[in-house]
Amino acid sequence: MKVRILGDPVLRKKAQPVIDFAQVRAILEEFKMTMYAEDGVGLAAPQVGISLRFFGMDDGSGFKMIVNPEIIEHSDEKELGEEGCLSIPGVFADVWRYKWVRVRYQDEHGVYHEELLEGYPARIFQHEYDHLDGVLFIDHLDTKTRTALAQQLKKIMEERRKEMMK
Repeated sequence: MKVRILGDPVLRKKAQPVIDFAQVRAILEEFKMTMYAEDGVGLAAPQVGISLRFFGMDDGSGFKMIVNPEIIEHSDEKELGEEGCLSIPGVFADVWRYKWVRVRYQDEHGVYHEELLEGYPARIFQHEYDHLDGVLFIDHLDTKTRTALAQQLKKIMEERRKEMMK
C-alpha cells in the first residue's frame, strides 16, 4: 500500500461506513505493515486510497483496528500537543485536541467496543478520526501557523503533482 500525500483528493472525501468486514480483514496485515513501515502511530483508510471508515492505531500498547468509529462524548478541556501526519511528510505543528474522548467503534470482526481514551491515545484517535471526514491536522491550525507552513505545504503538493505526472 502506498500512503497518499497532501493534494490527493481522497484525503478530502468523507469516507463511507464499513459494511463488509471481510474486506477489512483481507487487507488488515498489509494495512498494519504499511503503518509500521512508515513509522506511524496511526493510519486511516483514506491515507492509502480507501474511502471507508476505518483506521489502525498503536499508542504503545499494540495495534488496534478501529472500524466505524464514533466520538460519543468528550471533555470540555483541550490540550495542545505536537502532531504530524504520514500524508504531510516533514510537517509538525501544535494542535488543540480534547483531553479525553469516550468512543464507540467496531473491530475488524464487527464486534462493538466502547472506551474512554485520555492523553496520547485520545490524540491519536481524534487525528485519525478526522481523516475519515476529510479533515487534516493542518485544518486545525491558526492562521499565523498555517501562513508559516504555507511554503512547505505548497512544496509537498507540487512534489505530489510531479509524481502523479510520471
